[in-house]
Amino acid sequence: MSDLIVTVNAWAWGPLMLLLLLGTGIYLTLGLRLLTIRRIPRAFGLLLRGRVGAGGGDISPFSALMTSLSATIGTGNIAGVATALALGGSGALFWMWLTALFGMATKYAEAVCAVRFREQDAQGNYSGGPMYYIRNGLHRRWHWLAYAFAIFGGLAGFGIANTVQSNSISQVLNDSYSVPPLLTGLVLMVLVGAVVLGGIRRIATVASYLVPIMASSYILMSFIVILLNVSEVPAAVAEIVSSAFTGSAAAGGFAGATVWAAIRFGVARGIFSNEAGLGSAPIAHAAARTNQPVQQGMIAMLGTFIDTLVVCTMTGLVIVIMDVLPSGVSGASLTSMAFAGAFPGGEIIVTLGLCLFGFTTMIGWSFYGERCLVFLFGTRAILPFRLLWVLAIPVGTVIQLEMVWLVADTLNAFMAIPNLIALLLLGPLVFRISREYFASTEAAPEKA
Repeated sequence: MSDLIVTVNAWAWGPLMLLLLLGTGIYLTLGLRLLTIRRIPRAFGLLLRGRVGAGGGDISPFSALMTSLSATIGTGNIAGVATALALGGSGALFWMWLTALFGMATKYAEAVCAVRFREQDAQGNYSGGPMYYIRNGLHRRWHWLAYAFAIFGGLAGFGIANTVQSNSISQVLNDSYSVPPLLTGLVLMVLVGAVVLGGIRRIATVASYLVPIMASSYILMSFIVILLNVSEVPAAVAEIVSSAFTGSAAAGGFAGATVWAAIRFGVARGIFSNEAGLGSAPIAHAAARTNQPVQQGMIAMLGTFIDTLVVCTMTGLVIVIMDVLPSGVSGASLTSMAFAGAFPGGEIIVTLGLCLFGFTTMIGWSFYGERCLVFLFGTRAILPFRLLWVLAIPVGTVIQLEMVWLVADTLNAFMAIPNLIALLLLGPLVFRISREYFASTEAAPEKA
């Protein structure tokens, strides 16, 4: 069984999947005529004015983005980036950047479709995401993909966004401060439960305060490291770009990396971090209080920009500047080593970051799983799901999760396939909606 799961995982995240993810992003970027790159300043303007949305929905457009970011800004920004560089060399960061640029179009299209085809459940709350834009936007012969996505999404969260996150937090606290793992799990259960049991509005409220604080704090500390070593920045950037096309030579405990390794791990870890194409983020954006799919799409694409082009870049630059790749260390330990080398106590930043990022991932993904279950079973599934989600948290701190991680990672890939098929089929509609929106607002100011 173990060998079978490993084999399926290798296929699920193999070259074909990476090509499908990246290819969809390229197709949408070109179909939108580089809109997602050209409109970045306008998108930030919308975000700043989007704290109070207008139209149907449960939460503000700003809160929808923060809820989405609470799920995407996680251990991948700290441990995932370090793993990509340890396996693919510093050039992997360049391919993460490229993946993010195209991924912005994917995230934009996801949110446009999510708002366009969302529904209200029996309790009056808004539900949307791939399962709804497949059912409401495509011919019925494709409807089985909606159920497949909902099943994979409902199950994947318990692994990659619940037990794996609580396990990572308990391990880092146990290693750093000898905190018993079960104690960490019980405290997390109470904290996450207090948020999750309050539904999307409470999740969005917590995310709207916590995500900006934790992300800006991590970015600030990373920027301080970069500023202290500003003379090394040009050489670091040159190394990142050159290694992306020539590979990285072996040094110390670092075994070196080929160009293919840089591409493979850069693309895979970039997508894992920002979730563009997986179909998770549009579930949050479907709850936004807005009647403008295009406006929410522009706000949504900033999630990929912030997650990868800002937060992941900070981690990657600190690692390359501090020259810790030759150590041969990987994962969060590599990031911790880089910060510790920058100034005394620097490793505490990584510890706090992992704890906060893991916590927000748990509350953000709980909403994703809940909406998948609502699609499958209706609103009667909400309370049982929330209770099961909370009770699973301490379990993750006391069991070995290697196989759980592999299964959840595989389910993530299976989530992406129905979503990407839907985006390719709905692409022409997204292009038309976008053209019509910008044509109608060319001479008129946008309203938040």
